[in-house]
Amino acid sequence: MDRREFVRIGVAAGAAAGSNRVLATPTGAASKLGSGGILDAGVWEQQQMMEAGKLTSHSLTSQYLARIKTIDKSGPRINAIIEINPEALKIALEMDRERNLKRVRGPLHGIPVLLKDNIATGDRMSTTAGSLALNGIRAARDAHVAAQLRAAGAVIIGKTNLSEWANMRSPHSVSGWSGRGGLTLNPYSLDRNCSGSSSGSGAAIAAGLATLAVGTETDGSIVSPASICGLVGIKPTLGLVSRSGIIPIAHSQDTAGPMARSVADAALMLAAMTGIDARDPVTQDSAGKAGDYRAALEKGGLKGRRIGVARNFFGSNDELDAVIEKALLDLKAQGAELVDTEVPNVGKYGDSETEVLLYEFKADLAAYLKEYAPHAPVSNMADVIAYNQKHGQQELPYFGQEYLERSQAKGDLDTPAYREALANNKRYSRAEGIDQVMREHRLDALVAPTGGPAWLTDFINGDHFGGSFSSPAAVAGYPHITVPAGHVHGLPVGLSFVGAAYSEAALIGMAYAYEQATLHRRAPQFPASVSLAVR
Repeated sequence: MDRREFVRIGVAAGAAAGSNRVLATPTGAASKLGSGGILDAGVWEQQQMMEAGKLTSHSLTSQYLARIKTIDKSGPRINAIIEINPEALKIALEMDRERNLKRVRGPLHGIPVLLKDNIATGDRMSTTAGSLALNGIRAARDAHVAAQLRAAGAVIIGKTNLSEWANMRSPHSVSGWSGRGGLTLNPYSLDRNCSGSSSGSGAAIAAGLATLAVGTETDGSIVSPASICGLVGIKPTLGLVSRSGIIPIAHSQDTAGPMARSVADAALMLAAMTGIDARDPVTQDSAGKAGDYRAALEKGGLKGRRIGVARNFFGSNDELDAVIEKALLDLKAQGAELVDTEVPNVGKYGDSETEVLLYEFKADLAAYLKEYAPHAPVSNMADVIAYNQKHGQQELPYFGQEYLERSQAKGDLDTPAYREALANNKRYSRAEGIDQVMREHRLDALVAPTGGPAWLTDFINGDHFGGSFSSPAAVAGYPHITVPAGHVHGLPVGLSFVGAAYSEAALIGMAYAYEQATLHRRAPQFPASVSLAVR
């Protein structure tokens, strides 16, 4: 069945699904396929077609794999995929068999998903964080999040490129580049950056290489590439999604989260990813706190909400600010009450955040390698540094490994300097940060620009971000959702919603209402560069 046929039967498939449907239409959501056809469609449309017998998981997976060949590995060559799962089609056939037996596991049954290449999979794929030091190393078992997705019926079709070691290698790094995977290109302008470190996940979903992807974030690595690639990204509350089996930077901030082309898809994926994990004690804190994310998909999600506009995160780009000011008007039109405010004390944990990451990176990496890659040629930070020095032509051609070296020089996690930095982070990001401003102004959420538009990739000077709203929620461990808000010279920019711990359901409701009222996302056209004539 070709793409035109998929488009033609899209609406009919939903009507024909009947009483066996596993996924009801989100309130007010469009029920027809977009111009990109089934490969650019979302979970609901794809499920409706499979339930109607007009599509199989095997066919859908095959088409995504073919698109990867024509878009990712040739044509514009965005280079988002670092490895294909050789068992993807076999898994898809099994999901089709289960469906034929009326054993549908849920909304993700048979849906193709990509994982960032720092998420362990106990299969025939490597798990490397983009480092050649781990090339060919297969993890001892699945990360908890990978196991959750498999249990939900998702078809893991491959892994995405990333900024090597999740962008914790050098202050002069180039986001989206890894020694193993090379450079991922931005589908909205091939000479511009995707941001990091979940660059491959962002580019892949923007380009329609899978339905869904998993990213990971320590500070900005889900929401920034999602914003820059015109996607929805959700960084969950720390502990809502298990960290076990994810190559770490720092346990006090690391989390996985969904990246998708719609709020509904991201919400469904988040629901599948959550769960208590005996190997990650912090997930015990989430018991009874995971919301009904599907029920949150209501067009009235902004009505009566009191939202703080974090004005100290405006001002980095006049054209960006103009887009977000229009977004604020849209929020008001949907019934939200806006309050101009500032997030306090954001300048008091920049240095201490870096200190905590450096201490935890050293300890957490050694623990990961011992448990998930005991057969790897590296077992700790010192080994990784030595490997890079020995293979400098492949690993160090553009920037160094200063963060690795600084991390190696740190003491253990009982060091007073580490404990003081961690306490400082929690104090100023939580109690005297997000919690304070939300309590004082009786807020349901904070909003601000997620960050600036994509910058030109620069291997001489490294990254040059244009401002970011990621740190308050990242350091606090609180939820953060970004939604497409419009474009600057054809480049996507996002609007961020940040809330208190475990407020994902409320944030999803607000983000969904905004998305459905505006529908800003546009599929990329893979231009070589942007036209300055486009506003």
